[in-house]
Amino acid sequence: MGRWSRRLATPFLEFAGVPSRGRVLDAGCGTGSPALALAAHPELEAIEALDFEESFVAALEWRATDIRIEARQGDVCALPYENETFDGVYSLLVLHFVSDAHRAVQEMRRVLRPRAAAAAAVWAWGGMPSWRLFWDVVLAIEPEAAGNGVPTARRPLTEEGELRSVFEAAGFTGLADTKLTIVMDYTSFDDFWYPTVYGQGAFAAFFDALPEARRTRLRDAVRAAYLADGPDGPRGFPSFAWAVRGTA
Repeated sequence: MGRWSRRLATPFLEFAGVPSRGRVLDAGCGTGSPALALAAHPELEAIEALDFEESFVAALEWRATDIRIEARQGDVCALPYENETFDGVYSLLVLHFVSDAHRAVQEMRRVLRPRAAAAAAVWAWGGMPSWRLFWDVVLAIEPEAAGNGVPTARRPLTEEGELRSVFEAAGFTGLADTKLTIVMDYTSFDDFWYPTVYGQGAFAAFFDALPEARRTRLRDAVRAAYLADGPDGPRGFPSFAWAVRGTA
């Protein structure tokens, strides 16, 4: 997901807006795509980044060269910051995974200074056709994969208007929302196959435990879907996320 979050970070920040000065927070930073994009704004004084996964925090610390970026482990549903601390708060591709999105957005508002803005984005339901192609084929060929890292249900906030409703309930004003679109492009089937099979999650262990004949059968089926009767090579899949911003 890292390469797609990096690609999405630019239009997300263009929509969200970046303050002309002050301190900002990347809430649920993952490996740091928004934080690193925010570092392109020299007027910012400090860029805080927080994620629940220690491995993601470590990855950002390894990648970050800007001394203004400070990464730490923590929960976006209980932000470890004082009230009215930040001039901007951003949450990219996080809120549809947290335990309590309403609480997380309330926390985002709590740590904002008056009249400062927060913004968030989540993948839309059905907005990732390349992943849907992959997982639909997996479930058709290996039904036992359900519950082993294969997404089988719609995640919260992924329908149009749901994320905006959460911001409204948290007391944000001046709300605006939009649809952000990027192209998930792959250079070849291998570029499509390996990162998805062996990305974060339980599916890699399930796949590796399959007998060789079943692994080959599954790979061949996914390959056929990717090629769609064409030669191996580049494929592009327009993909979109819902984004909302509001003022504290």
